[in-house]
Amino acid sequence: CLCVKMIEDEVLTLPTKRNIVLDQQERVVNEIANQGRQLNENGSGANISIPTSVVETVEMEDDTVAEDQTALLAEFERRRRARQIHVSTDDVEVKANLRQLAEPICLFGEGPAERRERLRNLISRLTDDEIAQKLRKKEEEEKKEEDAKEEVTWYHQGADELQTARVWIAQYSLPRAKERIQKLKEYVAIPEVFRTAKIQDLYRRLRATSLHCSQLGDNRPLSYCEFSPNDQMLAVSSWSGLCKLWSIPDLRLIRTLRGHSINACSITFHPQATLTQDPLMINLASSSFDGGVKLWNLESDEPIAEIEGHAPFRVSRVKFHPSGRFLASCCYDHSWRLWDLETRDEILHQEGHSRAVHDVCFQCDGSLCATAGMDSYGRVWDLRTGRCIMFMEGHLKPVLTVDFSPNGYHIATGAEDNLCKIWDLRQIKNVYSVAAHQNLVSAVKFQRTEGHYLVTVSYDNTIKLWMHPVWSALKCLTGHEQKIMSADLSTDGKWIATCSYDRTLKIWSPELPN
Repeated sequence: CLCVKMIEDEVLTLPTKRNIVLDQQERVVNEIANQGRQLNENGSGANISIPTSVVETVEMEDDTVAEDQTALLAEFERRRRARQIHVSTDDVEVKANLRQLAEPICLFGEGPAERRERLRNLISRLTDDEIAQKLRKKEEEEKKEEDAKEEVTWYHQGADELQTARVWIAQYSLPRAKERIQKLKEYVAIPEVFRTAKIQDLYRRLRATSLHCSQLGDNRPLSYCEFSPNDQMLAVSSWSGLCKLWSIPDLRLIRTLRGHSINACSITFHPQATLTQDPLMINLASSSFDGGVKLWNLESDEPIAEIEGHAPFRVSRVKFHPSGRFLASCCYDHSWRLWDLETRDEILHQEGHSRAVHDVCFQCDGSLCATAGMDSYGRVWDLRTGRCIMFMEGHLKPVLTVDFSPNGYHIATGAEDNLCKIWDLRQIKNVYSVAAHQNLVSAVKFQRTEGHYLVTVSYDNTIKLWMHPVWSALKCLTGHEQKIMSADLSTDGKWIATCSYDRTLKIWSPELPN
């Protein structure tokens, strides 16, 4: 065997080197003896001196022999370890192990047997700590690659209808954006002392918020609630499959919408419902666990139309675009959809999240929308171009709720990690994290008109009000006996509605201005 031959050669090498040294020592001793005999013959009693260089040479040779012995013993120990190392006979696995050790997987003229022997020798030369460090570095690199793959956004080629819709959205949103910016400029022009006084008065009234009324909504848990645009009605969905309309503020039942045969997840009003929209036209949309999306008017108890294409996946949320022409739906097949209600066609099927999409909301201009994913990430999409313009990374658990501020550039998200995070589109980053609750945050809502405060609700049975932009707690409301599923704010700021797993819906009222 080659290994045995190499060992025998090195074993024979050491005596040879030692013999050379002994020969040199014997030669020096012989010279000294000859000098002694010559002195005795001459009758001289002088001392015999040994040259210093000779002594140093002998000492250096002794050190060399000791080093060679140490190196040889280390090599014997390494080869002993190598014999005890079990290396796979699978050449693919051997190459993978070499790659993990940052070594070439193949050398010129090297076969599987030589490659296997090279791996064994490499491992025998490394300590356990060095091997663990190399493997740890490889695992970190693989984790970074996996994270990078999760951040990949998928785009699909769209139809001509999608291009037409994007142009229409751009034409719709640009004037609204200009109007919003003009209002912000006018607000900033107001002297700061008056602005501060107005905000302080608002906060004073919010601190006096109390329960106005409570109503048993259904015989099953309630899942979602939303005010009508004129603040005169409240739509509530239930796990019984029923959706109900209640009057505000006395919570009298107006109508029961029957159409879902399984748990209803959400219900939302058309932006112009109860204002300029014809009561016989589409005024509401609802979704359910079986993927059904139904459209309703304000005159009938039965749906007037149904959007198909999600089954069998759950549709957790539906939201109207500010124009009312489009409807967004969040599906548990890891995508969200955009539907044109004029043609009842799906114009956008957007992937990008690696897990289910739970919530969606539109910016007030109508140019952007934000999605909350169960992959613990949020995304902001530009509907005019189709691009993901902001990736909201920071939550440690699934993101359940997202909402735009009326200023157009602040976004709030709530997640199962009990945190509420505030994001700034201008800086494209997270600007504040609020340790909001002791359980997951199920809903976040900005004040509808100016965004001076934020409302969060949680599975810890509490409703909390927060100041913007310092994010200090204004008020903590309690009253529900079980987890709160959803909340909404009226446009005029007079009411806060919550619905709960305890089957009740409640109306909370801040102190009215004088």
